[in-house]
Amino acid sequence: MTTHGGKTVFGASVGILMLNTRFPRIPGDIGNAGTWPFPVQYKVVPSATPDNVVRGDATPLLGAFIDAGRELVDLGCDGIATNCGFLVPFQSDMSRALGVPVASSSLLQASLIRQTLPADQSLGILTISSETLTTAHLDAAGIPHDTPVGGTGAGSHFTTQVLGDAAEIDFDQARTDNVQAAQQLVADHPNIGAILLECTNMVPYAADIRRATGRPVFSIYTYLLWFQSGLLPRRFPSNLDDLRA
Repeated sequence: MTTHGGKTVFGASVGILMLNTRFPRIPGDIGNAGTWPFPVQYKVVPSATPDNVVRGDATPLLGAFIDAGRELVDLGCDGIATNCGFLVPFQSDMSRALGVPVASSSLLQASLIRQTLPADQSLGILTISSETLTTAHLDAAGIPHDTPVGGTGAGSHFTTQVLGDAAEIDFDQARTDNVQAAQQLVADHPNIGAILLECTNMVPYAADIRRATGRPVFSIYTYLLWFQSGLLPRRFPSNLDDLRA
């Protein structure tokens, strides 16, 4: 069999652009490589931090993300993702500049999720910072402004430790913060039929949120499983093992 080259790394179709952080990342977090059932490539954007992306103006960082994305594409990645849902305003510019599919934010799933729900149900968004998730973010993801949004709260352990880039996180408390925020979201909006997690650091608690609220939970994990399955489709065996075949 003759194969063709043209890139440095093979087998890792998804490249993930990371904010520059030090906080610990457990399985389920986008920044823990063990989260993924397929290989990924990571690239840190040194000038991007949780604080200046989530609570500040990320616009000046666009060029740095494009440059880092190009490095991953040159390395061999077929699609690029980021590790922060607040980067969704970069979607159009990044995809245009990089020339490959881009998954800038879990929020981009919103339209598809809404279409799966009964007409009398709505999608709810859970974010790490409801105070700074603006209509500009919603517009970039095609999300109606009346979509219910809940947050873990500026004073919660989860939000302060992640956005403050703390060296230690009490993950039991972080789980409690996420579950309570989700419960409050559905209590305030009982017609919510599904929850979408904006923050990529919320994924480790998705199963707990599902159990506590009874609602399906979508996240960057569900998005990138779909994303990667298109970039590198599974090859199925052609033989039939069914004895009746």
